[in-house]
Amino acid sequence: MKEQSNITLLKEIAELLNEETEMIPMLKGALSKFLHGTKFKTGWIFFIAEKGKSQLVAHEQLPEALKYNDCQHLKKGGCWCVSKYRNKQLKKASNIIECQRIENAIEAQFGDHAGITHHATVPLQSGGERFGLLNVAKPNTISYTEEELELLESVAFQLGSAIKRIYLTKQEQDMALVKERNRLARDLHDSVNQLLFSVTLTSRAGIEMTDQQELKDTFRDIQQLTQTALTEMRALIWQLRPKGLESGLIDAIKSYAEMLNIKLIVNVSGVLQFPSRVEETLFRVAQEALNNVRKHAGVGQAEMFINITPTDLLFVVKDEGRGFINDPNKKLPSIGMQSIRDRVNALGGSADWVSEIGKGTELLIRIPY
Repeated sequence: MKEQSNITLLKEIAELLNEETEMIPMLKGALSKFLHGTKFKTGWIFFIAEKGKSQLVAHEQLPEALKYNDCQHLKKGGCWCVSKYRNKQLKKASNIIECQRIENAIEAQFGDHAGITHHATVPLQSGGERFGLLNVAKPNTISYTEEELELLESVAFQLGSAIKRIYLTKQEQDMALVKERNRLARDLHDSVNQLLFSVTLTSRAGIEMTDQQELKDTFRDIQQLTQTALTEMRALIWQLRPKGLESGLIDAIKSYAEMLNIKLIVNVSGVLQFPSRVEETLFRVAQEALNNVRKHAGVGQAEMFINITPTDLLFVVKDEGRGFINDPNKKLPSIGMQSIRDRVNALGGSADWVSEIGKGTELLIRIPY
């Protein structure tokens, strides 16, 4: 009967995994279903990056001691499971002899630990790709049975395959988005951009063809407005299809600044080897920041800093322009600024502005690396 119940549980989890298309709801749903179908009472999932940085991405039914202050004890400190995973020594579901994170939570005495002292762990992987760890526990249990570990391993196999599927789906969506951006960029360049250029030439010819000063001034205003619209259009095309990014992030940002007639001073510290998603995010952030310099700062120069530390990527864009009143308790004053924050938050980072009237603006980006 027990084997049959395990098969039923695995079937139900498989059905849930097949239906879900979003990562975090999928992980939380599968974890919840697993806990309700077994004697395990709590569980949590870490994603672990190639460089070993761990991120708590899902948890269910944590006791107060582990849930305290946004799970601070699970997010920080050492643990046998994470260390073994990083060293590629954790190959299958295993018992944890001791967990420093749980011990720290118990010692801190910020809530009841509900008898949770040891957990079982299993790597989440699909083929040769590894994604992180699934940890589960039940009260007053130091060691888990072979049957429990085998079931845990089966669930981890299902989760690993589902995680891989969602990653592949996201890649396909990103590729489709890039193709659509390229199509829009071509259409804008071939139609609207060419029309604006034609209006510029026509207004220039109008200035030369008339002797009436009022008409000359009117054509000159049309020429100036059209030239501004042309610059805006070229910037929009750049945002849709960034030229030069294949030659490197720094060159692409410099080229964009040059197109906006902004003198950009660049300071780099550390080796720039970013995942493509991080690189594109930084480029988009730089685009928006430079657009703000051109439109609002009232200056033609900006300075950019990129600093790579062992744990973080620091990205700063600074100008000596007009500045603005920055109230952290209020909503950001522009859609562009909110877009910057949303892009950076999606990578687990933060975006902040330091600004005063007449003293310029400094954009501070921090991304875990």
